[in-house]
Amino acid sequence: MRIMEIRELAVQLNGQISNSVVNFAEHDVSLVAVISDVVKSGHPVIGYAFNSIGRFAQGGILRDRIIPRILSADSDKISDGLQFDCAAIYQHAVRNEKPGGHGDRASAIGALELAFWDLNAKLRDEPAYATIARHFGRQYSDKVNVYAAGGYYSNKGNAGLYDELREYINQGFDAFKIKIGGATLQQDMERIDVALQVCGNGARLAVDANGRFDFDTAMDYARHLEPMKLRWYEEIGDPLDFRLNANIAERYSGAIATGENLFSVQDVKNLLEFGGMRPSIDIFQMDAGLSYGLGHFAQIIELMESYGFNRGSSFPHGGHLINLHIAAGLNLGGCEAYPNVFQPFGGYSPQCTIADGYIRPADHPGFGLEAKPEIQAVLREIST
Repeated sequence: MRIMEIRELAVQLNGQISNSVVNFAEHDVSLVAVISDVVKSGHPVIGYAFNSIGRFAQGGILRDRIIPRILSADSDKISDGLQFDCAAIYQHAVRNEKPGGHGDRASAIGALELAFWDLNAKLRDEPAYATIARHFGRQYSDKVNVYAAGGYYSNKGNAGLYDELREYINQGFDAFKIKIGGATLQQDMERIDVALQVCGNGARLAVDANGRFDFDTAMDYARHLEPMKLRWYEEIGDPLDFRLNANIAERYSGAIATGENLFSVQDVKNLLEFGGMRPSIDIFQMDAGLSYGLGHFAQIIELMESYGFNRGSSFPHGGHLINLHIAAGLNLGGCEAYPNVFQPFGGYSPQCTIADGYIRPADHPGFGLEAKPEIQAVLREIST
């Protein structure tokens, strides 16, 4: 069993939306296809994955460095003839890479490594969450807590925000996240009031500053947010400013969420050592597609546990099918969803049922990307 070809395609995200820091109109995503020599139903078995949503495609790194390293590897070094060894894939991918400097290369390798998990699940003809759970010695979750991530800044105003959240309720969601930091404090508080009218109480609403605030601004918001008892206060300041995070954690009694912009075990260790994160209170949002893939991500979860945190405090960033399977396979606390944004990747396939704030992943082989109507056209493009 061997790899015939590995392809990468940069796919533009749809939508004119913004958070407090970036406009997503220019963002794209690296879609990867790993084409094997195994044939089923007259077609080669192909593993698909992508890095994540809200970053940029990593075609140059993939084509110039990562893909050639994998294709040059001896087949018996990366496969036992029945499955591909994702740990060996990772080791070949990082060959000649220096320690530190995590960032775009972590995202590039993440996309490729995850495609091998999709491929392995398809070779077993089972959903990826089953493959993941077996590999890591767990019993997969048959449903996963999920929240709708939206509330981006747009030209629809507060009335549009109200309608958006009402639509999420109609889709089966009962918890939500909206953006803050892209307007004045007063305007953001008005947006939160609108969201609370829909949610009913703060425990169903999280807010996300996307790393915008300095300490003084963060505390101004914290004083207004604390009485609301929100689900969490996310990405308060620069994701690598662990002192700021710790200082807020000392002064804000509510939950803090962070981690989506940490791409390695060492980054997360620094957060655990110096970021003031509190067991049984705070939330971690590291994303396998941004942090070298599932193998590296699993090490991050184990590291969290060694510091006294439960894996139930992990809610991966991303809002897509891949992280749904990871959350189910590793028994994480939950995942987010992008129901109406970041197409073609955001959200789930129609067969993934959502009710009472939980989602049940479908049983398609692999991550089930082929079952998501919005993504079918780009899957055809990369595989033909």
